[in-house]
Amino acid sequence: MTISKNPFGAAAPASALDLEHTERQIALEYLAEAWNAAEEDGIESRSLAHASLFAALAMFVRLHGDDSTADMVADLPQRIRAGEYNLDRNLQ
Repeated sequence: MTISKNPFGAAAPASALDLEHTERQIALEYLAEAWNAAEEDGIESRSLAHASLFAALAMFVRLHGDDSTADMVADLPQRIRAGEYNLDRNLQ
């Protein structure tokens, strides 16, 4: 998973939703850099994925509680099947 930052910068966000999207994109770029560094050090992608899921879910529990996190996770199967987490899908 390699993500590079846009050297030209992003257009000025128009709304809070755009700001949130931009911040999430930057966060994903930081995670991709850390992921790539770990793989270069010999850590398997499967181990990175498990550790990332654990860390993300633990943070969601801390921020939102057990029930809210469980509700969010319950929606994941249909979102996964819909292709929301497929990096190779084509958006039209």
